[in-house]
Amino acid sequence: MTSMKEYRTITEIAGPLIFVEGTEPVSYDEVVTVKLPDGRVKHGQVLDTSRDTVVVQVFEGTEGIDRNSSVKFLGETMKMPVSGDLLGRVLTGRGEPMDEGPRILPDEERDIVGDAMNPYRRDMPEDFIQTGVSTIDGMNTLVRGQKLPIFSGSGLPHNELALQIARQAKVPGGEEQFAVVFAAMGITHEEAQYFKDDFERTGALERAVMFLNLASDPAVERLVTPRLALTAAEYLAFDRGMHVLTILTDMTLYCEALREIGAAREEVPGRRGYPGYMYTDLAMIYERAGMIEGREGSLTQIPILSMPGDDITHPVPDLTGYITEGQIVLDRDMHGKGLYPPIDVLPSLSRLMNNGIGEELTREDHGGVSDQLYAGYAEGKDLRGLVAIVGEEALSEKDRKYLEFADRFEQEFVQQDRNEDRSIEETLELGWDLLSMLPVDELIRIDEEHIERYHPESR
Repeated sequence: MTSMKEYRTITEIAGPLIFVEGTEPVSYDEVVTVKLPDGRVKHGQVLDTSRDTVVVQVFEGTEGIDRNSSVKFLGETMKMPVSGDLLGRVLTGRGEPMDEGPRILPDEERDIVGDAMNPYRRDMPEDFIQTGVSTIDGMNTLVRGQKLPIFSGSGLPHNELALQIARQAKVPGGEEQFAVVFAAMGITHEEAQYFKDDFERTGALERAVMFLNLASDPAVERLVTPRLALTAAEYLAFDRGMHVLTILTDMTLYCEALREIGAAREEVPGRRGYPGYMYTDLAMIYERAGMIEGREGSLTQIPILSMPGDDITHPVPDLTGYITEGQIVLDRDMHGKGLYPPIDVLPSLSRLMNNGIGEELTREDHGGVSDQLYAGYAEGKDLRGLVAIVGEEALSEKDRKYLEFADRFEQEFVQQDRNEDRSIEETLELGWDLLSMLPVDELIRIDEEHIERYHPESR
C-alpha cells in the first residue's frame, strides 16, 4: 500500500505523460492526483513503473503542470461506481455525469480492468438476439454472449447502424430484461448530440447507459472509456441478471490513442507504429463478453471499427478478427448505390451463427435459407463481372435469373429503412420470396421438407 506522500519530483512532461522520480514503490494502474501551483487538481493513472521512474498519464492533459506541481499516489486502481441507477444515464468517457443528473450512488465500486472470466465456467453462446436488420439476423446471426465486430470505413453509416441495433436489439419471445451499454470514443460534439438525441427520441435511453468520449477530450481518456463501459455492463449482466449488448465505437480511435501514448513513452513501435502489445490490449477488452455458468445474465459485444483506406488487413481489423467470432463488413460500393445498411454478406461471417439458429431458436429452415441466399448472391455477383466483358446477351436464361436475383437481393433483402425493425419471420419470408425466382432444382442447400413447407409455390 502506498504511503500517500506527495512528491515534487516531476522530471519530464511529454504530451499527456509526466515522469516522476524518487517515489516509494507504486503499482501499475494506480490512481494519482496532481496538484498544480494554482491549486487546481488533475487526475491520472500509473502507466509504467521502474526502479527509478514512474510514468503517469494525466486524464485532463498536462497543461499548467510544472516542476512545482505535486503528485500523490492514492494506493488504489481506478474504479467505476455501479448500481441499478446506471440505466438511463449519459456519462463522459471518464464516467462522470454528462446529462446534468446527480452522481451515481454506487452499490459498490468496481475495478475497471475487471476479473478474467474463468474459461471452465463459460457457457456456450446459443441464444438468438434479434437486431431487426435482415443481413445480420438472416445471414450473420448475433448470439447472446458473442463478440461480433462491424468493420466499416470513413464516411460509411456505421454510427447509424449502431444506433439502429441499439434501438431494436431484443431477445424475441423472452421475458428477460435487456439493456444496452453504448460507448463512443473520439467523437465530435455534433456526433455526441446526435447519439443522445436519438436515444432520447426513441426511448432507448430508458434501458441504456451511454459513455461519450469527445475528440476534444485527452487521448488517454479514450483508454479507460471501454473499460468503464464493460465494468458497467458486467455489473448489469452478472449481478442484475440482465442480457446486455455492449456497442463500442470506434475501436480504431481507441487504438490511435494507444499508439499516441506509446509514442510519448518512446516505446519501440510494432506494425504501422502501433504498440506490440495491442493484440493483448484488445483481447483484454473483447474477451469480457460471454455467459457464465449458473448466472442468468449475458454480455454480448459489437465493437465497431473504421478501416483506414478501407484496408481489412490494417492492424486494427486484422487483430480484431483473430480475437472475435466473425465480422460484419460494410461496403463502399453498396453505399454508393444508396443501399442501407451497406452490409456485404459475402465477406461477413458469424462463427457462432449455427449455435443460435434452427428449430426452437429461430426457425427450422433458417440455416438452409441463409446458405442458399449466400450461394445465389455470390453467383449473381460473379456474373456481373462476366457481363462487363461479354454482355448480358451472351448469358443463358439461368444466368440471367441469377443476375436478377443479385439485384433484387440488394434492393429487397439488404435495403431497409433506418427505422425498420424486421422480425426473423419477416426476414426468412423475404428470403423465400427471393429464392422463388430460382428453379426449385437449384435450391440444393435447403432440405426438401422445408421447400415443401415454406416455398411460396407450395403454400
